[in-house]
Amino acid sequence: MSQSVVLGVRPIPRARPWYGWSLHDGMVVARRNLIQTTRIPELLFFSLVQPVIFVLLFAYVFGGAIPIPGDTNPDAYRQYLMPGIFGQTVAFAAASSTVGLAEDMHRGLIDRFRALPMAPAAVVIGRTFADAVRQILVLTVLTITGFLVGWRISDGLLNAIGAYALLLLFAYTVAWVGAFIGLYMPNPETANTAGLVWLFPLTFLSNAFVPISSMPGWLQVFASFNPISTLVLATRELFGNPTGPIPDNWPMQHPQIYTLLACILLIAIFGSLAVRRYRRTTAR
Repeated sequence: MSQSVVLGVRPIPRARPWYGWSLHDGMVVARRNLIQTTRIPELLFFSLVQPVIFVLLFAYVFGGAIPIPGDTNPDAYRQYLMPGIFGQTVAFAAASSTVGLAEDMHRGLIDRFRALPMAPAAVVIGRTFADAVRQILVLTVLTITGFLVGWRISDGLLNAIGAYALLLLFAYTVAWVGAFIGLYMPNPETANTAGLVWLFPLTFLSNAFVPISSMPGWLQVFASFNPISTLVLATRELFGNPTGPIPDNWPMQHPQIYTLLACILLIAIFGSLAVRRYRRTTAR
């Protein structure tokens, strides 16, 4: 018997991390999800290819047919386009959370996690955090692609860092929405559809690809309050890119503040709902 074992002495419990067990265990799960990504290179490859295709498609196929009001620069649309692609790409981070959690549920991994001495919220915290972290690589590839097609950052490094930080915060926000949806899906196939069906209209009913002023009047109201619109406008301003006509309403006049408030509100709502749903969910 090891000399370190003393009979009759109770083990000393591990000290609680200052940031709480939920975050500690969540980071462990996030590490597991990130390692899993490296072991499925095909998944990572296609997640990088899709936004690059959007950049090339809109820049070279549609770009010449979409003028930016008030800007006669022939390269204006490419400058206008890239923040929209950034916004669309981070919004689609929600789909990864939806499908990922549905797969874990379907394969019984959630029940295995329940058998471990871990915080109940750790699984969803880890999933959403890992899906947001993956966007760092995606945004890096998109930035390089943007520079290759002529896009430029024109308002300084600090503002650019602020734009990327806002994009990553939004990716983390929509990942919580995707996690909530994924916990309700009966199988990964259904989750794959449900994870995208709400993202396409939300993305295209925004200023990501065309100015809001080009839309019908009733649709301009929805697009102006769409968080993706304010995210894209905020990043355009921070990158120093063309913004096009800006509607005269509070969200579009204060896009950075509105986007931050929307992210905080959505995380508070869908974070609590997702954790509550996870606690009541079992493998299917």
